[in-house]
Amino acid sequence: MTGKIFRSTLAASLTVLLASLLVITGCLYTYFATVREQQLQTELTLAAAAVEADGADYLARVRDTAERLTWVASDGTVLYDTRTDTQPMENHGQREEIREALTGGSGSSARYSETLTEKMLYQAVRLTDGSVLRISGSQKTVWMLVLGMLHAVIVVALLAVGLSALLASRAARRVVEPLNRLDLEHPLDNNAYEELSPLLGRVYAQQQEIRHRTRDLRQRQDEFEQITGSMREGLVLLDHGGRILSINPAAQALFHADGTCVGQDFLTVDRHPDLTAAIHAAAETGHSQLRAERRGREYQLDFSRIESNGKVLGTVLLAFDVTEQAEAERMRREFTANVSHELKTPLQSIIGSAELLENGLVKPEDQLRFLSRIHQEADRLVALINDILRLSQLDEGGALPHEQVSVLELAQEAARSLTAQAAAQAVHISVTGIAGTVFGVRRLLYEIARNLCENAVKYNVPGGSVTVEVAETDRDVTLLVRDTGIGIPEGDQSRVFERFYRVDKSHSRAIGGTGLGLSIVKHAVAYHHGTLRLESQPGKGTVITVTLPKEPTE
Repeated sequence: MTGKIFRSTLAASLTVLLASLLVITGCLYTYFATVREQQLQTELTLAAAAVEADGADYLARVRDTAERLTWVASDGTVLYDTRTDTQPMENHGQREEIREALTGGSGSSARYSETLTEKMLYQAVRLTDGSVLRISGSQKTVWMLVLGMLHAVIVVALLAVGLSALLASRAARRVVEPLNRLDLEHPLDNNAYEELSPLLGRVYAQQQEIRHRTRDLRQRQDEFEQITGSMREGLVLLDHGGRILSINPAAQALFHADGTCVGQDFLTVDRHPDLTAAIHAAAETGHSQLRAERRGREYQLDFSRIESNGKVLGTVLLAFDVTEQAEAERMRREFTANVSHELKTPLQSIIGSAELLENGLVKPEDQLRFLSRIHQEADRLVALINDILRLSQLDEGGALPHEQVSVLELAQEAARSLTAQAAAQAVHISVTGIAGTVFGVRRLLYEIARNLCENAVKYNVPGGSVTVEVAETDRDVTLLVRDTGIGIPEGDQSRVFERFYRVDKSHSRAIGGTGLGLSIVKHAVAYHHGTLRLESQPGKGTVITVTLPKEPTE
């Protein structure tokens, strides 16, 4: 800004200097021209009086003067000239000044030389005898005047330029210095120039607006970070070039990244080709999806294009953990297949036996056995349907009547109902402990004790034992069922609570059961907000521990 002010001031000074020189030169030229004309007029008047008195004798006496005198007859013939012999001179009757003098008594004219460096002034007057006396003299043109003053003009110009430069530099510094000292952080506290008050007022208003918008942006950014930081879903924002603008903690954990990856290309975080293809597809079509497995869990990745005013700004990536959903879908398919199979087996047995009886293909002595099989398969079918209904009711999570229930009493009741079955397999059942009262659904709590004890008897060995223990603390009641049976291999322990899952399918079918007992136990325990723990070794038996809160948990 200092340089601009300096150049502007210097240019103005030089412009004024040049204009002044032009005006002065014009004034001087006009002044000297007027003086010269008046001088020639005075000399012509004197010469005319002398010629009237002495004629050519006077002209002869002034032959060597600076001005030229020419005496012209009324017909234009040159009678005498103080510079040139009259014989070769042409007729002057058509000269402007001669013509004006002959008609009006006096005349004047001016003619430039061929080089335009000199101008000739002519003045003429008519004498009493009708002849004309003309005087002529030279006058320098304006260009000659300038050339004559050139040295002085150059000196003056140099001095003026130097002085103007000095003054312009000093003026620029004096103008800019207060501007450089302006405190833009506090615009209204400045008093450098009164003319700047409106500008400083607008600066202050803009600063207030900027501060307000900055606070809003910071607040929104904090809200965005808090929201995305608490999300279980992974969130990644990419610009149009694929660089990471934002990544929340869930996405960092998913892609094994940290906050330093912001600003980098997403390929530095994950180079999976399917992921790259999904990003490109979202940029082209607006949306794409991908299922991917990370760290043993399954995720659904949704990609959506971000647009504004028809311009693509980037892509947003949302990662959902769908492991439970995928597992539930798998279990649903398996459950459907298993239900169909489990229902079909007893029905086929019933239908087959009934057809044989209906067609008279069964001997009279065998009819009782076939009827007994039909009855057993029907009982099995009813038990299976009842178990499925129980699981369905537990899945729906509907409200069931709650009451204070003694877990010890339920365990004793379950043990008594299995006395005959245990005796048939030479298995001893014992129940010990304290009352262990909980606030829950009696029927579901009984299903827990009954199914655990029944499995402990079924999968026991001849001469084995089943021990049921009930204990309690200030907040919980524990039901422990220990058997000395065949045990469960480690690879199957995580799945024995799934519906219809059997460790040894041939053995399980031989001893009966629907395959839903432990699944009912799992759902019933979850309904009461309890926990379930299994410990087992093949050939050494199994221990299942159920912990139930005494009071309902919200």
